[in-house]
Amino acid sequence: MTADGSLALRQRSLGDPAITYPLWPPLTGGCPRTSTGDIAYPVGVDYDYERAQGPALFSAKGPSRGAGLDRWAPLLPPLVAPGLGEGGTPLIEFEPGVFIKDESRNPTWSHKDRLNRCTTSAAVGVGAPGIVVASSGNHGASAAAFAARAGLRCVVFAGPDMPPAVDAFLNAYGAVVLPVPWAARWPLMRQVVDRMGLHPVSNLTPTHTGHAFGPEGYKTIAYEIHPDIGVPAAVFVPTGYGELLFGIWKGFTELRRLGLTGRLPRMVACEPAAAAPLARAVRYGLPAAQVDVAPTEAYSIVSAVSGYRGVIAVRDSGGQVAVLGDGQLHAARGELARAGLWTELSGAAGLAALRSLPRPDGPVVCISTSSGFKDRAVGSRTTESVAPQWEEVSRRLRAAGIRE
Repeated sequence: MTADGSLALRQRSLGDPAITYPLWPPLTGGCPRTSTGDIAYPVGVDYDYERAQGPALFSAKGPSRGAGLDRWAPLLPPLVAPGLGEGGTPLIEFEPGVFIKDESRNPTWSHKDRLNRCTTSAAVGVGAPGIVVASSGNHGASAAAFAARAGLRCVVFAGPDMPPAVDAFLNAYGAVVLPVPWAARWPLMRQVVDRMGLHPVSNLTPTHTGHAFGPEGYKTIAYEIHPDIGVPAAVFVPTGYGELLFGIWKGFTELRRLGLTGRLPRMVACEPAAAAPLARAVRYGLPAAQVDVAPTEAYSIVSAVSGYRGVIAVRDSGGQVAVLGDGQLHAARGELARAGLWTELSGAAGLAALRSLPRPDGPVVCISTSSGFKDRAVGSRTTESVAPQWEEVSRRLRAAGIRE
């Protein structure tokens, strides 16, 4: 066990589980022995599960608010970067048998805080002077916050249509923000890594691998769901590259490995119809796929490429991929808002998929990934002013269905 309590032992190839690597340094370009020029296979993290003492670790009802991921330190990579109270988000019963895991309650209002606690720790662990990320949304905002907390520099290659709220986030945290055309982000990021020694906390490969430590942070969502409702029949996950989908799946498989459950949920990946590379990979039995991207408002989860992690989660759980139009996403977001939950359009994909598919038997969880503040439309006022006379106020109220 490391000084921070981690039982992490090594990195293991997902392309060939017989291949392992030392825990350090984290492999940010996938498995070098199984990957090719066209397909990159990720690596994961192994732990000394025999020493994990699962019943004791998971005996409490759930992590206290503000405790961060440290409660789960034995089953995470070494958390050597300071946290921000990430995790411990509420599980809200939206309607009988349907629960919303509201990840907007994280420090930067998205699920990415769980990932970036782990990836920033990796940067600190290897002695990097800073981190670099390609993102125009939640990932960049979260990475900038955790870098600031750890005293590291942060460079963010954003797209030219970055939402105003995200731009404000990034600059507030002191990140170096570089909006560039979409196709230029990854090549420029590689040069920053190679020439300046910054640690990459987002993808560097042709198909998605991401960071070896990142999805480990997402496991804690499963750890938090289990004490509240056990193992749900299905988990509906907004899906871009599939890291969140895989991380939650791995968390439930670890709960079974530790003897805390005999069941596993079906994982439902929820992709926008504007791209849906994971749907293509699953349909044709591919480890990953590349597709053309059409316009969509669901910018946080639209992607031209998928990764092998998503295929594993869908295949091994007996799950499926739901492909959703923007109209379905808007309808689901409206439902959530009327119940007091304001989510980014992409974050409503879980509920949208639930509404489009036959309802599973048993409780289900829809992951709501981030706050509505992250949408591109936020920052422009849409409400018409009203004259300060009762006649005008009354007219507006009557138009809304509120009458004397």
